[in-house]
Amino acid sequence: MQVFTFDLEDDYLLIGIHSTEEDYRLAYLINKYLKTKFIKYKHSLDFKDSNVEFPLFEYKNEKTYLNYYLINNKCLHVVNEQYNTGLFGGNYSTTSYLLPEKKKVDFLLKIEGCTQEFILEIVEKLNKINQIITSYQIETDTLKSKNNLIF
Repeated sequence: MQVFTFDLEDDYLLIGIHSTEEDYRLAYLINKYLKTKFIKYKHSLDFKDSNVEFPLFEYKNEKTYLNYYLINNKCLHVVNEQYNTGLFGGNYSTTSYLLPEKKKVDFLLKIEGCTQEFILEIVEKLNKINQIITSYQIETDTLKSKNNLIF
């Protein structure tokens, strides 16, 4: 008897995108060039015990059964220090990362249910968009914080 195992971690492939565009603008450009239909997801990606939220765009292709997610890797948030009366007291901002080991990546494109060849085609098309500096596949098995991508 043959036993099959199913590993959720291998259910998606990941692309790192470097771009200075705002998330909504990047989603628009990807829709235009890749013929996708990304829409802003009603909830941002957030975590327990944290005030950090990562905006999320989603596209589900019902013909190919592929699910696409465009996620900010960086979140800038303001910390309020109302009791600090020093010379530099007050508010300051910090940056949090969805994947801290990939701090230089601005956006992540997670595609569920696709093949390696398909990812390479998508990367090639993304790199033709002028507003994208570069994009490339990220090996998910090397990520320490890959659990942040399970949602």
